[in-house]
Amino acid sequence: MTGWIPNHVAIIMDGNGRWGKARGLTRSEGHYAGTQAMEKIIDAAIELDISILTLYAFSSENWSRPLDEVNYLMYLPVKFFNQKLPEFMERNIRIQISGDIAKLPTPTRKAVVKAVEKTRGNTGLIANFAFNYSGRNDILQAAQQLLLEVKENKLDISDLDEDLFQQFLYTKRLPDPELIIRTGGEKRISNFLLWQSAQSELYFSDVYFPDFNKNLFKEVIHEVAMKNTLKNA
Repeated sequence: MTGWIPNHVAIIMDGNGRWGKARGLTRSEGHYAGTQAMEKIIDAAIELDISILTLYAFSSENWSRPLDEVNYLMYLPVKFFNQKLPEFMERNIRIQISGDIAKLPTPTRKAVVKAVEKTRGNTGLIANFAFNYSGRNDILQAAQQLLLEVKENKLDISDLDEDLFQQFLYTKRLPDPELIIRTGGEKRISNFLLWQSAQSELYFSDVYFPDFNKNLFKEVIHEVAMKNTLKNA
């Protein structure tokens, strides 16, 4: 593929549970299928030379789901990172986490922290997992940190601008995504990267995420690239 390639793509991986139910499976089996699809999207991002891929893995609102489903969603990162960490090291993939991981169960928190620490020196694709993430909470916790620094005389309020505020967000080391994709048929942002998506292209797909394969991902990138080319012609 030639032409415009986004530096940072974010994906709301929606439709896993509905995919499972539509096939007579459990919602948890749908989430596992979504994990397998996620691996293919990571592969595609590397093939396209995308630098950053942010994946909405677990919303703060997801805690309200049935307990067995939540427990499985907490187990999946443990299994995923333990299995994939050697591959991430071999492929030079760097793992980052955006979200309030302090509230995760201990095994889940240890698995994601280990993945972040082990891959910290890698220089290839950044796979940023939004885990226990809420866009409103992201902005709120950034404001709390900023006010604390002002209170402790580490920061003068007159120095505050957008660039400075962004340094307090969970994604502080990452540029904003040029493209946000949501699968599963819903056409809303669902409390995802509210600050960071101010200028992002939004793309909504009716395909449930487990069926959102490499070819569909590449087609979206191509379609958005063509749109931007025509717009700027």
